[in-house]
Amino acid sequence: IWQSWSLFIAVLGAETRTIPLMTTASIGGLEVTAFSSLQDAARQIVTDNKVIPGFAVAVNPEKVMMAQRDATINHVLQSATLRYPDGMGVVKTMAKKGVQSARIPGCELWLTLMQRCAAMNTPVAIIGASQQVNQQTADKLKSEGVNVVFAQDGFFDTEQTVIDKVMASGAKVISVAMGSPKQEQLIMRFREQHADAFYMGVGGSYDVYTGHVKRAPVLFCKLHLEWFYRLCSQPTRYKRQLVLIDYAVKHFRGQL
Repeated sequence: IWQSWSLFIAVLGAETRTIPLMTTASIGGLEVTAFSSLQDAARQIVTDNKVIPGFAVAVNPEKVMMAQRDATINHVLQSATLRYPDGMGVVKTMAKKGVQSARIPGCELWLTLMQRCAAMNTPVAIIGASQQVNQQTADKLKSEGVNVVFAQDGFFDTEQTVIDKVMASGAKVISVAMGSPKQEQLIMRFREQHADAFYMGVGGSYDVYTGHVKRAPVLFCKLHLEWFYRLCSQPTRYKRQLVLIDYAVKHFRGQL
């Protein structure tokens, strides 16, 4: 009997080590999921040759503050089935609440996801960006083995036509690059008719992927100062980033 129980406990322990437990923390009213790595996050989307239908949203301090001030944006973010910590500020607030997580940059998660899709021949659709960037993104992904079954730039007249084409393509992973919150609002409308797929808003990831926009240097990334690099590159962003001060104040006061 003791040997049987020992075997049972050993098997249970092995399963516990191989299956990561999902942990979340409420950040400004948004439930954000903790992940140990990019690969861990990607496995929650495409696993065992199967795509888990849903809708992922990157959560950073700017979005947290926007959601608190705008009911429409809050509704969009709450509609996501997976919210991951894209900003270091969110990671720090999660840690303060006792939940440890790696930072999951949206552009890197998208690339990791595309690599998984390539390995499993998962049909992919890419929507958004300019016609040139969208085409270059599709071509580059295909050259890397990704099964791109539909590509559409962000400039189209009839939304329903695009939805119909995506459904007909059989795409299971759909990324939309239109900027937030426009891309998330589009995804919500898509999901009303085609819920059997995984959606992800990716902002300017296509531009970075094709070299049209330069990402922050490695040093800035390691120091978690990408926001500062973007501010220096685009000074007009300063109004948007003023909310980071409000976020920091609420973080230290424990009001998130």
